[in-house]
Amino acid sequence: MAVSIANSASTQEKLLRAREAASKLALFSTDEKNTLLLTIADAIEKHALTILAANREDVETSGLEVALRDRLLLTTERIEEMAQGVREVAALRDPIGEIVAEWTRPNGLRIRKVRVPLGVVGIIYESRPNVTVDTAVLALKTGNAIVLRGGKEAASSNQRLVEIMAAVPGVPEGAIELLDSSTRQSVQELIKARGLVDVIIPRGGAGLITFVTENSSVPVIETGAGNCHIFVDESADFEMADRIVINAKTQRPSVCNAAEKLLVHERVAAEYVPRIVKKLIEAGVEVRGDGKSRSIASGLNIVPAAEQDWHEEYLCLCMAVRVVASVDEAIVHINRYSTKNSDSIVTRDEANARKFLRGVDSAAVYWNASTRFTDGAEFGFGAEMGISTQKLHCRGPFALAELTSSKYEIVGTGQVR
Repeated sequence: MAVSIANSASTQEKLLRAREAASKLALFSTDEKNTLLLTIADAIEKHALTILAANREDVETSGLEVALRDRLLLTTERIEEMAQGVREVAALRDPIGEIVAEWTRPNGLRIRKVRVPLGVVGIIYESRPNVTVDTAVLALKTGNAIVLRGGKEAASSNQRLVEIMAAVPGVPEGAIELLDSSTRQSVQELIKARGLVDVIIPRGGAGLITFVTENSSVPVIETGAGNCHIFVDESADFEMADRIVINAKTQRPSVCNAAEKLLVHERVAAEYVPRIVKKLIEAGVEVRGDGKSRSIASGLNIVPAAEQDWHEEYLCLCMAVRVVASVDEAIVHINRYSTKNSDSIVTRDEANARKFLRGVDSAAVYWNASTRFTDGAEFGFGAEMGISTQKLHCRGPFALAELTSSKYEIVGTGQVR
């Protein structure tokens, strides 16, 4: 068994164990890794009651606001979804060993570029215990060891989940390590562990991400907050726009791909703004607006939007509305205020849609669809490590392929230079 108890060893000891485990995992075959994942899925379902008990302890003591408490909460259904997600990852193609390119030089040397594991992946995250399972199984599938530093509000849930996964026969000791979340010292030790940890992934609020990117000596894959926009163009189908806006805002408002801002073309604003504001308010959404939108829908309860509103990721049932003159102005607004996560246009005009798709500088850009689809499972990745809003190494939902590096294998017949 490879049970990792959060406070039973120092961070340094856990990182050393993870480094040793990574060298073992790199040699696992696809069948061996898939067997581990399927056993983990069964174990999660088998121990659902103890997971729920640990989670209940976290929820009762968290002190979180309602929207953030939803991220922390586990239910029987969510645990079943968690286990199913593990099975979906097991069914995916293994990228390790894939030949990216292969060629022969004039001197007879045969060169090929192949995918290999990154090694030891460190992830720092908040609230969501499903991230513990998603990231651990993606790491195992790609032959990486993982060091988890979850939020203190989910300490009991994360501890129980790691105990269950690490206890699966065949999981090397150190393959899944959980750091102490009661102190920030563990974060400092993790992000300074250059040489033991190959990459750090911060997954959470803007403050966490900024701190890690500015202070880590280990390379970082930055996941971003989600100040997502929907632009209703002048040719939009209003029925479609209603469905998309309401879904993107209300289906799960506490996640980073929920829409926070609504832009409406001025040529349809007089008709569409009162219509959608009324529906948002009926759905329990607090609406904030610029001067034009408040003037157009003066009979409805729209709070004046301040400059800070356009920057803010609400993570709750709140949405700001602005009237813009054109698709070009919408693009400028989004590129100024967006966190470069996910943004959408609703339009029948293909030229405007293509302009929006090309012009918006975000990881995922939609035409006539909800931003809520920016998700590893929805993209067919099974699960995800996060949604990267940077441009180097990976961008958007990232999973198996992005957890690999590459190396060159060169076969000769005695050639010398």
